[in-house]
Amino acid sequence: MKACSSVITSYPVPRIFGSVRAPGDKSCSHRALLLAGLASGTSEISGLLEGEDVLRTGDAMSALGAQVERLGLGNWQVKGVGTDGLRAPTNALDFGNSGTGSRLMMGVIAGHPIKAQFVGDASLSARPMNRVIHPLSDMGAVVEASSGGRLPLILTGSSNLKPIVYAPPHASAQVKSAILLAGLGASGATSVRETRMTRDHTERMLMGFGAELSVMREADARTVTIVGRQRLSAQKLTVPGDPSSAAFLLTAALISPDGDVTLEGVLSNETRDGYFQVVDRMGAGLGAEEVGEAAGERMITLQASTAPLQGLDVPEAVVPAMIDEFPILGVLASFATGTTRVTGAGELRVKESDRIGAVVSMLRVNGVEAEEREDGFIVEGCGGPPPGGGLVETHHDHRIAMSALVMGTAAKAPVTIDEAAMIQTSYPAFVDDMRAIGADLRPA
Repeated sequence: MKACSSVITSYPVPRIFGSVRAPGDKSCSHRALLLAGLASGTSEISGLLEGEDVLRTGDAMSALGAQVERLGLGNWQVKGVGTDGLRAPTNALDFGNSGTGSRLMMGVIAGHPIKAQFVGDASLSARPMNRVIHPLSDMGAVVEASSGGRLPLILTGSSNLKPIVYAPPHASAQVKSAILLAGLGASGATSVRETRMTRDHTERMLMGFGAELSVMREADARTVTIVGRQRLSAQKLTVPGDPSSAAFLLTAALISPDGDVTLEGVLSNETRDGYFQVVDRMGAGLGAEEVGEAAGERMITLQASTAPLQGLDVPEAVVPAMIDEFPILGVLASFATGTTRVTGAGELRVKESDRIGAVVSMLRVNGVEAEEREDGFIVEGCGGPPPGGGLVETHHDHRIAMSALVMGTAAKAPVTIDEAAMIQTSYPAFVDDMRAIGADLRPA
């Protein structure tokens, strides 16, 4: 996508209208490549998101011995090595900006008697890995990390990992997934106990590949247990549409003077629908129609149109189910009437950027009154279009970049971002899809 190369300005438009098929879900795409690479036999994957983050995971699986081949747009074939067949890579595994790919792969390699070096870009190298390193070390993996538990690091796995029962101190699907993937190589049952439920794509897809896994719920708590030393079987699967990507286009419709957008094939999962719950409470009135299943997940068609919005206090219980959508929520809140408050979202401090600070800066530079809190932020809505006119520093964060461009479609003045190349990591067709529904995005 040539337009996503550097500085882009989003100009206000009178109408946002159209129908778009949601791009493949990033979380499911990572996991599909990982599990297909570990399975015995040849898996066929359709609808794979071909963003840079996901492609890095595919490259890493190839370096570990799987045969990963692109057959066409979104269509991939993976010949797996079997649960015990990974080989040591000859070069460092470079995950670019991908926290998901790197952390999940740490769990994969932990259960195999091989050594691998993990590297990434400056942003990923600044992100903490101790939350994964500590439990994997408890299981018997050996990790030599850079200062502060960061990349670059060298991980040496074991064919005889110890099973553990682990309660992550922070709600994190990446940590849970890394432990479960390591548990495949443990001599016994490994359990992860969550006090706040996080996205469960790893559990669903593991079962789809034939793994023995159990889930036990007690009120809001949830314990996931996987049996070690088991084999996965190749599958034919379709990746459902990404709700986090769909959120940008739906929000563009909600804030438009004349908006009406339909998103087809969106994943519907209680661990991912927090944003849609919140925008409905703000007055959006989203339409949803169930259209089938893919990769063990329900799929729906979503519809959004222009709506008067009211600020609210975001319930902390839904925070894990919308952890990627807070930048675009900040934009939506700026168009609402009243105050929107976010708490319990400290995890945003360690995403691709410090997203709490980045969201508040994005809003302030566009004339919105916003306040940063330790574990969230407060937005005073403008009761309509905010002033706009700002140059947003994206901090190499794709979700900040896309959120700011959505804001520009309906602000009083154009909104510019300083860098757009990182959008490729999660939504390569973003600019094209936005233009298809009427956005006016121009490179500087």
